[in-house]
Amino acid sequence: MTSDPPSSATMKVRCCIVGGGPAGMMLGYLLGRAGIEVVVLEKHADFFRDFRGDTVHPSTLEVMDELGLIDGFLKLPHQRLQKMDGLFGGTPVRIADLSRLRTKYPFIAFMPQWDFLNFLREAGQRFASLEVMMSTEAVDLIRRGETIAGVRAKRPDGFADIEADLTIACDGRHSTVRERAGLAAEEIGAPMDVLWFRAGRRPDETENVLARVEPGKMMITFDRGDYWQCAYIIAKGQHGAVKARGLQALLDDVVRMAPVLRSGITEVKSFDDIKLLTVAINRLERWTQPGLLCIGDAAHAMSPVGGVGVNLAVQDAVATANLLAEKLRDGCPSEHELDAVRRRREFPVKMTQRMQMVVQNNVISGALQGGDRPLKVPLLVRLITALPWLQGIPARLLALGVRPEHVHSKAAPAP
Repeated sequence: MTSDPPSSATMKVRCCIVGGGPAGMMLGYLLGRAGIEVVVLEKHADFFRDFRGDTVHPSTLEVMDELGLIDGFLKLPHQRLQKMDGLFGGTPVRIADLSRLRTKYPFIAFMPQWDFLNFLREAGQRFASLEVMMSTEAVDLIRRGETIAGVRAKRPDGFADIEADLTIACDGRHSTVRERAGLAAEEIGAPMDVLWFRAGRRPDETENVLARVEPGKMMITFDRGDYWQCAYIIAKGQHGAVKARGLQALLDDVVRMAPVLRSGITEVKSFDDIKLLTVAINRLERWTQPGLLCIGDAAHAMSPVGGVGVNLAVQDAVATANLLAEKLRDGCPSEHELDAVRRRREFPVKMTQRMQMVVQNNVISGALQGGDRPLKVPLLVRLITALPWLQGIPARLLALGVRPEHVHSKAAPAP
């Protein structure tokens, strides 16, 4: 333990989830639904943070359907994407076509992550066993011998000890809980970082191009209704060089690649309007200690390739509830029982990361190297574009992932 001031309060719960992101809020909802006494700690006062993943894939939409939440969820403002088109060295390509999938929801929903998280929090309010504590930051672990017995949390009114039979780290790729537990992630590496910004969009501006690749440059644009969400890909460690060239040079590159942004790019006034997302791919070899489990980005950071991070986190949460909810009724599962989550989820995580590495190494790295030679569309991309039936294969991997999870945890009887 650290030398923080004495706690002003103590509470005892069956399960303490640290982090109110997609993994934490979905798991909190599922455990609350199962009647497990659970508290979710979110260090911020609200969920409103820009530049968070907001692609909700069919795998997550199916989970929402299985929970009876889909109708209300799809009433929230969102945009839908089925066909993924791009320009590779000026040549039109089609990367995937989700309309070919035999799934109930053959589209990706673009929805601000804060709307998703607020929806889960509001939906979970009907469960008396679930409490979401905002403005509550876990700063250390409570230990009893070799066992994690909860967390010490910092609140606006002081420190609190939250004792728990099981603590679950869902606090992201920079997890405090993981660091305090001494669990080290294996860094796999990524060749790029991302500059993330918005450009205004007029009602008459429409374009279906998602990805643009040119020698030395790559950019993704999402039509978000009243604005364009843009991701400008740069080589790892080149942010300083981009800034040294100046803002106007960057914006000129952006407009050359995507002329549709010409009018809206004026909303980018300075580098303060452009956020650097440092890309990392890593994973834990060990996800557990006695009394502790890590899931989501706390267990495995994903590349933004495919926009799968939110959905992998939700899948982890579903698997955790499926495997542990009943066992939690009797106290903390053994470490071997906790490790069942890793054994279930490690294969999908590794396979997804390997596919991301293939794209990074064979498409993104080559594009970012630049040079005078014109870009050639990779053979695999040419085949997918030319043979529409092939477009369902990458669509399935993006939409449903590797071995998607379904809700099997039981809802507690209504009081």
